[in-house]
This record gives sequence, structure tokens and C-alpha cells, in this order.
Amino acid sequence: MQLNLTQLLHLIKGMPAYCQLLEELKQQKDNTTTALLNAAKPYFIAALYQDLKLPILIITTEPENSKKLREQISAWCGSNQVKLFPESGGLLYQRIASDTSTDLERIQVLSALVASEPTAEPLITIVSASALMQKVASCKDFTSAWHAIELGMEIEPLHLLRWWQAIGYRMESLVELPGQISRRGGIVDIYPATGELPARLEFLGNTIDSIRFFDPESQRSLKTVSAIDVGPATELLLSIRANKPELAPLLGDIDRTNLSPEVGQKFQQELATLLNGELPVNWQFYAPLFNADSVLSYLPQNALLILDEPAAIQRTIESLDVEASQLFKEKSDRGELPANFPRSYFNWEELKLRMEKRQRLLLTAWGATEEECHRLNFVSSPSYVGQLPLLAKKAKKLLKKKHRFILVSHQASRLAELLGEEGIIASAVTEIRQIPPPGSLTLGQGLLASGWVMNGDSHLLTDTEIFGFTKQRRLVKKRPVPRHKLFIDITPGDYVVHTEHGIARLTGVTTISSNHSQREYLVLEYAAGDRLYVPTDQIDRMSRYIGAAERLPVLSRLGTGEWMRIKQKASESAANTARELLTLYAAREVVDGFAFSPDTLWQQELEASFPYVETPDQIAAEKQVKEDMAKTKPMDRLILGDVGYGKTEVAIRAAFKAMMDSKQVVVLVPTTLLAEQHFFTFSQRLGAFPIRIEALSRLRSHEEQRVILDGLASGVVDICIGTHRLLQKDIVFKDLGLVIVDEEQRFGVSHKEYLKKMRREVDVLTLSATPIPRTLHMSLVAVRDMSLMETPPEERLPIKTYVTTYDERLIREAILSELER
Repeated sequence: MQLNLTQLLHLIKGMPAYCQLLEELKQQKDNTTTALLNAAKPYFIAALYQDLKLPILIITTEPENSKKLREQISAWCGSNQVKLFPESGGLLYQRIASDTSTDLERIQVLSALVASEPTAEPLITIVSASALMQKVASCKDFTSAWHAIELGMEIEPLHLLRWWQAIGYRMESLVELPGQISRRGGIVDIYPATGELPARLEFLGNTIDSIRFFDPESQRSLKTVSAIDVGPATELLLSIRANKPELAPLLGDIDRTNLSPEVGQKFQQELATLLNGELPVNWQFYAPLFNADSVLSYLPQNALLILDEPAAIQRTIESLDVEASQLFKEKSDRGELPANFPRSYFNWEELKLRMEKRQRLLLTAWGATEEECHRLNFVSSPSYVGQLPLLAKKAKKLLKKKHRFILVSHQASRLAELLGEEGIIASAVTEIRQIPPPGSLTLGQGLLASGWVMNGDSHLLTDTEIFGFTKQRRLVKKRPVPRHKLFIDITPGDYVVHTEHGIARLTGVTTISSNHSQREYLVLEYAAGDRLYVPTDQIDRMSRYIGAAERLPVLSRLGTGEWMRIKQKASESAANTARELLTLYAAREVVDGFAFSPDTLWQQELEASFPYVETPDQIAAEKQVKEDMAKTKPMDRLILGDVGYGKTEVAIRAAFKAMMDSKQVVVLVPTTLLAEQHFFTFSQRLGAFPIRIEALSRLRSHEEQRVILDGLASGVVDICIGTHRLLQKDIVFKDLGLVIVDEEQRFGVSHKEYLKKMRREVDVLTLSATPIPRTLHMSLVAVRDMSLMETPPEERLPIKTYVTTYDERLIREAILSELER
């Protein structure tokens, strides 16, 4: 639960400079400059928002600054009304599909701005300079794309689906994520781009007979509603203009005379798609032809613009303009872009004209300007870097002088204990109900990035000042994650597996007349050109072939026993594997392992020093691992999660827990590079504790390896990270308690057999980033303890994968774009 800090916003009203500034803003003064400490800006903006009760748009220099500012302002006034408008993720002037999640974030912010009622609580919207530059859809077009779907409405399902596709929704077999739609007979599903849940529409003819929200994971209905609102799922609203006469001339005005023949042909094809009112996959490339509006146009007239370091914002925009202009010229000279292709962004002069029509507040750092401005009395709070006696001594002295202390810490309970040892009695609270009186100390459980001293007598201290570090607050909103499915849509040309006849290639669908009736059949092609016609109502007997991507499967032969022999062999292999698993797990049930002790204070300190807030899946996985370790039965748990989702941190905490009971830990990895990476991560996280960590791989000399082996045998080495070298016969442990295996499937057969033996004797924790199908996961849960980590860290930027021909210029542009992220 985040600490409620709202009452503290009233403290600033005791500052005359703030009250004068507030009065000027209420009188609609166009341009005001304020100088204050950078660390105090989130607090100041939150107080301003509370007092003015106006919509606010904050402009920052960099995307990272926008993200941090959003987190910090949300800590002061709640996250519901604070929105981050991200920059579009696509490469400039490239025919590459943009990142879907980023597109949806932008759509959701624009939707919140147009849907905001005058009587509703106003929004705080934060944009970086690059996001502000990017052109967006016309506010008028965007607003007109919104529509209501009501019970009893008369509309043809196909017409509705076409309209939704025209405003950016994607047709899928199963609706699991925002922006998706599907149809099965008289049932139409849609996940609105701004919706919390998808909706299921049931038609009776052309009449909407029922509307129900449903769970995107289980697909089960949740509750019935009478209406839903649906907004656009794309920024290129071609459908709004599709029937207008200016569309053809607009596209025809593109000068293609300088284009290379190949690029010219591609333009011709894609422009024809646009003329048909359809969106190409790389729609963002053509957005400048239609989108000429700014996010500024979506703001209410009374909105306040706050420019955080205006001079730096101007320099950033001008620099990005120069880079983009140079890129445009290079591509135009190479025949890759029409000479008169419109810009996808605004330059500084254009933005300046738009901003001058709004009320503006310019924020500068204290001492950064000599101009006349409101200077707010904030100074940096002293840093104590874990020296609690020094903090306590200073606090006692200033409390006697009626100074006010507010300490906000992620580990408030632990801090209360430490302060108690220094003679200061404080209890952690989760809500501050009133302004703390002078001469008081308040301790709150929460997260803030940094503190300050206001008016010389109000001290705010955070983990940054108290301990020298702070966790990064994440605003995580868990979305349903589509798992890989074994049974998915098949299309002509796909390889399929028929349960009775084997592997074939689907060539299409045909209609065959028989006994005065017609019936649809799937046409399967087998070896030697043989064909099998499968009735569409027997499609459940088929599934898509899933195998090695680099090798095409061999088609089965009809009329032979070949497929039956393959099935028999697979069945016997599965039975053998099941028998081995049963033997292994039966042996584990009767073996008495080691039951690890409850968490120690050191364990709590290690976990508190993690610089990020754990995701819900991380917390759940850690809890399950600790519960397993507390049992006498040896642990054998598998943690599944994508790269960067926090599996290693869970492993580090498990390793430390084993260490606290004087047990040795082995971390097995398939490659030398991974061993070095883990060695660096473990050493960095556990460096503050008296633990010896070693890495054993071919990068170590024979002498170094001998010293490490001696240390393992004597117990001097606590944690050893290495490759299959750790599985060789000369390795002896004094008291091994935990084995952590990263990507076990990449080890050889003999190594896996050795690991099977280990599982009977010690706790084993396996980490894997390899996804598994949903049905396989469901079947394995009862056999093997498994934890799924599906929530990505909020600060993790999306990984974008593009498949194109080799082009050094494209690589250069991608690197420059990545550096800007």
C-alpha cells in the first residue's frame, strides 16, 4: 500500500513565494518562471495541481525524465490522474511496424484527454520533448471515432467488424489483449483499447441480444452490461476520411520521380491499399500524410503547460530536428523517400507558436537563471548513507528547535527498530491524516525518490538520504498475457498433424456435394501427392505441426502403418519418461531433506536493498520458493519467465537463504558467458555480506580452478557459479544445500542424468526463459512445482525484433534510435 502523502502538500502554503505564484496563475498570467530544487519539483507540481484544480501538461527533456516524474508525482497525489504520453516506438522514416503496447499507451492517454468531462477530476499529462514533437491524429477525427454499443442496437455484425478494423482493431481467433476482435457465428468479442475487460456481444440476427464482460484468460463471462464505449485503437484514422474526395488527390500529390524502381513499386502498392480505406502493417510510415495535429490540441482551453527546463527542451527539439532532417535528405537522395514527403513531427518554431496560445509555467533549477522569477525555498537534504546514529543526533537537536521531520522509507519497520536503538520512538504509518506539528517526527512506509528541506524547518528524508539508495517505484498494471497455445488457427500452406493419419500440408477448403447436400472439407496433402478430405466438423482431430523451425517435416504416407509406428514409439517414450518421473518423485517423497530456517534480519536487509519494487509474480515466486525450502522434502521448482522478468533476483534470495543456514550453493549455467554474467550479478547483490562467491569455467586457470575446488571441499567457498565443469567427478562439496540450474534444457543427456540424481538429495531450483504452451503448463502443474513470471518490469523498454535485408545504414539508424531511448 502506497503511503498517502496528500496532507503534506499543504505545508507549502506557508511559503510566501509559492502563494504569490499561485495567485498569478489563478489570474491567468501567460508566462511565469519559477526556480526551485530539482528534487522538490514533483512535490511542487502536486501541490499546484491540488490548489489550481486545472488540467496540467508537463513537458520534459528526455523520456526517462518523464517516466521518473510520473512515478514521483503519483506518489504525492495518486496515480489515477497522472498519465504518461510516450513517444512512438517506430524508427523514423522506416517501413517497420511500431510496438503495439506503446501504440496502445498513446491511444489510452489521448482517449483519457478527449473523454475528460469538465466536472471530472482534471488530468496531469507528462510528455517528453520527442513525444511532443510527434504528430497525432486530428482531435476531431479521434473524437468522432468513439461510439457506444448498446443492448438492442440494430447493426449487421460484419459491418461492425469492418468499422472496428478500420479504426485499428485486429481480427484474431481469440481475444486476449486490448485492440483485438473476433467472431464466432453470432458472437462477436472485442477488447476496447481503453477497456479494463473485453466484451462479448451476442447477436440475434442483426440485433445485439446481450453484452457481457469476460475474463480474457479463461474466456468465461463475468457480468452482463447494457452498453460499452469503444474508441479507436490506432492513430491513423483513415476510415474517417476514406469517403472524402480529398483522399485521392492527397495521395496523388506525392512526388515519386526521385524514387528507385523497387521503392516506387512498393509505394504504388501501399498507396492503393490506403485508397481502399485499409491500413497497411507499416501504417505509421504513412501517418504524416494524414496526421497533422499535436497532443496540445487535445488539452482543454484552461490547461496549464509546465516546461521543466525550457532551454534544455528547446535544445533537445532543435537537435532532434537536425538529426531527422539529415536522415530525410539521405533517404531522399538514395531514392527511398519522395522529395515532398511530409514531416512526421513539429519543429521548435511550430511548437512554440502552439504553446504561446496557452498559459505557461517555466521551471528552472535553483541558481540556473538570473532572470526575475519566483524562487521557492527548498534546499537539498543532507545524506546520512546508513549512519543512523548521526541522523538520530541531528534529528534530536532540530526537533528541540521545533523542526518537523518526515521520514519515508520502503523498510519503515526496520528503520523504526534502528531509530529505537538510538532513543527515538517512532511507529510506521501508511497514511498521514494531518500536517505533522512542529517538533514532531513522522515515519511513513512508502517510496519517494529524494528528499528536501523546505523553509529551513521542514525536513523530508527518503531512503536515498537515509541509506544511500532507493527503490524505483513501478506503476505496474497487470495485463493478460497470451500464452503459447498448442491448438491454434491453421491456414492454407501450414503443416498439420491428424491424430489418425499423421503429418500433412493443408492446401485449402473445398465443398463436396453428396446425397443432395453440400459439405465443407479441409484438404490435406500427404506424401506422393495423396489427399485426404476432412469434414470441417472434425477439425478437433487436427492441430498445427510444431517442430524445429529450420527443418520442414516429412509428410506421412497414407495407407501404411508408418504413422501408427511413430505414435507407438512416441507413446512408449512418454511412458518411459513418466515412469522415470514417478520413480524420481517417489524417491524424493521418502527422503528427508534439509528444512531451512525462517528469514533472518540479514535476509530482510538483502531484500530491502533491491533497487526496484518487485512485480506481483516475483513476490509470488519468492514466496513459493521459500515455502518449498522450509519443508523437509527436497525442493524441485521450475521458474518460468521471459528475459529480464526477475528470475535471477529470486534465485539470489534463495541462495542467500541457504547461506544463512551455512549451506553451499551451486549455480549451473550452460555457457561461460552466462557464468560470468551471473557471477557479476551475484557479487554485486551480495557484496555487502561476508560471502565468498567464485566462478568456475574455462576462463579460470588450472591453479585458480584448484583453489576453488579446495574451497568447495573445505566449505570456504559459499556460492560457486559455473558450467558443466561443476558436474565432473573431481568436484566435492563440504555441505551442498541448493542447486540453481539456469536453462536446464541446454545441458547434455549425461549432465541431465546427474541432475536427476541431485534432485533426490538437495533442493533444486530451475530457471527458464523458454515459453511453454498453455495446455502443457496445465498438464505439468500437477507433476512438477512451477512458478510463472508473466509481469514485465515497468521500466523495461520493449524489445523490438525486425527481419529485413542487411543494411548498414539501417543498423546505424537503429543504434541511434536505441541510444535516444
